Amino acid sequence: MDVVPTKMQERSPELSVLSDQSIPTLPLDPTDEKGIPLLGFGTAEYPFGASIDTMKDTIIQAIRVGYRHFDTAALYRTEQPLGEAIVDALRLGLIRSRDELFITSKLWCSDAHRDRVVPALQRTLRSLKLEYLDLYLVHWPASVKPGEMELPVKKEDLVPIDLNSVWEAMEECQGLGLTKSIGVSNFSCKKLETILSTAKIPPSVNQVEMNPMWQQKKLRNFCREKGILVSVYSPLGAKGTLWGSNRVIESETLKEIAHAKGKSLAQVCLRWAYEQGVCVLVKSFNKERMEQNLDIFDWKLSADELHKISQLPQCKGFPAGEFVSKDGPYKSLEELWDGEI
Repeated sequence: MDVVPTKMQERSPELSVLSDQSIPTLPLDPTDEKGIPLLGFGTAEYPFGASIDTMKDTIIQAIRVGYRHFDTAALYRTEQPLGEAIVDALRLGLIRSRDELFITSKLWCSDAHRDRVVPALQRTLRSLKLEYLDLYLVHWPASVKPGEMELPVKKEDLVPIDLNSVWEAMEECQGLGLTKSIGVSNFSCKKLETILSTAKIPPSVNQVEMNPMWQQKKLRNFCREKGILVSVYSPLGAKGTLWGSNRVIESETLKEIAHAKGKSLAQVCLRWAYEQGVCVLVKSFNKERMEQNLDIFDWKLSADELHKISQLPQCKGFPAGEFVSKDGPYKSLEELWDGEI
């Protein structure tokens, strides 16, 4: 099964040769000649900042094996080591220019206020030692009082988010040249509709949790219709995080498919996600697994294997109850996710 085209995917993903690996890229808009690599390297590790001393070396290793798309966020405390890794990669000749990389970062909830968005991105750029981002995302459809960046957030600090005014400020970021593209993360169909109702620049990307045990079919169909690329975190179920589980890696169905294919279970999950027409974010600090995760583009899952995966029981891994409070703007998970849970 090939990548499912969207309105913005009228031409096939182009192969951008990165090191000795080939990762397909996809333009985020008609004028985007560079495109977003459809396999990216995530830098989040809980507790946030836990690997800050080794993160720079990890990212340099990822660049060496072929990754060019890196995903960070103000919350993760990995912007600075990512910026240092880029400087070193240039010095070592691993890349010829910063333009060979695709860098994504995110606006945290404490800065999700109209007047704080541009300054927040400017701080992010200083941390990264960059003049621009390729993609800047609203991390959650939620605001907290300005202050610390932390997750879980303090429920007493939760305040209503004005999605339209925050998005207006995101559009300003793009207009100022601080980011090439803008998007969102963890947004439901309804919240995307709210933004689209007034947006001058529609979101390019919606980054969400997705894996074979949480397939997000309704959201993916909606985004496809609106020309929004879905970007995926936790494609293996986020084992080892505060909220992740073993459901994906312990699935007998996925184990059987992996065995039949002569691939790892992780490779099967990543290939499945890629075949759904999404951008996949992976994370491993092990060189061998970094390389294995890149090896998903020259083979396919069969129709029978795809059918078996489509029948897996569904369960959201990260409900994000931290954003729900009887005194806050979201009083239930139903309100936070608009029933998409």
